[in-house]
Amino acid sequence: MSKKALIAMSGGVDSGVAAYLIKQQGYDCLGCTMLLHQNRDAACSTTDDAADAKAVADRLQIPHHTYDFSADFRDKVINNFVCCYEFGLTPNPCIECNRHLKFARLFAQGQALGCDYIITGHYARITRHAGRFVLQKAVDESKDQTYVLYSLTQEQLAHTLLPLGTLSKAEVRDLAAQQGFINAHKAESQDICFVPDGKYAEFIERYTGKTYPAGDFIDSQGRKLGRHQGIIRYTVGQRRGLGLAMGQPVYVAAINPADNTVTVGPDEELYCSRLTAHCINLMALEKISQPLRLQAKIRYNQKAQWATVQQTADDELLVEFDQPQRAIARGQAVVLYDGDIVVGGGRID
Repeated sequence: MSKKALIAMSGGVDSGVAAYLIKQQGYDCLGCTMLLHQNRDAACSTTDDAADAKAVADRLQIPHHTYDFSADFRDKVINNFVCCYEFGLTPNPCIECNRHLKFARLFAQGQALGCDYIITGHYARITRHAGRFVLQKAVDESKDQTYVLYSLTQEQLAHTLLPLGTLSKAEVRDLAAQQGFINAHKAESQDICFVPDGKYAEFIERYTGKTYPAGDFIDSQGRKLGRHQGIIRYTVGQRRGLGLAMGQPVYVAAINPADNTVTVGPDEELYCSRLTAHCINLMALEKISQPLRLQAKIRYNQKAQWATVQQTADDELLVEFDQPQRAIARGQAVVLYDGDIVVGGGRID
């Protein structure tokens, strides 16, 4: 009897090819699309995307269903995004979507349907290492998505298949074109799906109905330099849009919601050699019992950097970098690698 697989089909080319590959391997396939929001200008999980996903499923002759998870998306992803900005943090909604929607809500849906696996179009690999399921970088490292998947549990890894981990994007598009998929040349999303124009502050104001008060720009000594337009408009490392004439470039170094100030300074004030992280998830081992030499990424597109990592409590990591890192942002993730294997990660404090 063939294994049953629930395929997350977003309407994009990657998940369509993932469905094709899994069907070719003999799985009993069921396609599904999660409706997450109803912004027709957005780039993921809209009704138009669901239609594209269904067209691919029909071509593959597999059943397709849509599930309205918009309430969960609003609660777990959008509300978290807004709260982070209100508290001076830099959120990563893709990580939260993977954590709470694709690999929690959808995972539970798959179990309810009697599926043995869920399948997504992420570029990553799941392998076994030292008796544990681990996440491994994609063969095409330029497309690797392990950074946004560090929160997967052992149970989720054991029941997830990622068929694109050994392919390049060009190979995926070629397969889609060969199969005559409607989305073979569909553009990729470059922005946060529920804020497609990239105007985060305007979105937050519309969503909450709030206005966020102006406050002081200050330097590292606490001296007032000018007025900012509300802390939700700034992220650590930002240079543009500050409206300050300082005679030299200055950047956002810290956001301080307690007194509604934004600290700015020259580039050299953005560098730090250490961070702590909570909400940790370890994959390659159960616990870090002694300091480890690993590589760490503090943002999605960053090259991993060498560091010494200690687990200082059940839910705390201390990461000390060999070289100071620029613009470490609270709220983002730090993800740890041993070669191309994900050791784990956590949320930067």
